[in-house]
Amino acid sequence: MPFAIVGGEPLSSPPTDLYIPPDALEVILEAFEGPLDLLLYLIRRQNIDILEIPIAHVTRQYMEYIELMGNLRMELAADYLLMAAMLAEIKSRMLLPRPEHVEEEDDPRAELIRRLLEYEQFKK
Repeated sequence: MPFAIVGGEPLSSPPTDLYIPPDALEVILEAFEGPLDLLLYLIRRQNIDILEIPIAHVTRQYMEYIELMGNLRMELAADYLLMAAMLAEIKSRMLLPRPEHVEEEDDPRAELIRRLLEYEQFKK
């Protein structure tokens, strides 16, 4: 059984530079099936386009995960809430039109990457 499915292709093992908790949230989407940590990792590495991620589905699955976990792993659940909120914020910024006369802002994905790197350092 594959570790994850990315773009219809099975992935047999996680990247060596990524720690995924044993009870990690598993996300099932059209273009991705696997741990949320891996999804965020692939978005950061630009292997998956954040605009292709249905944030509402991720949120719904997160809420189901919270119900299952109860109080057992609130710290992990809180981490995932932060990541889901960041995904929603970045995706909404990418979808909104930008005024032409305003100086070009940084790519919102860069902020997500920065935050994900910070999160990974905190997890270690």
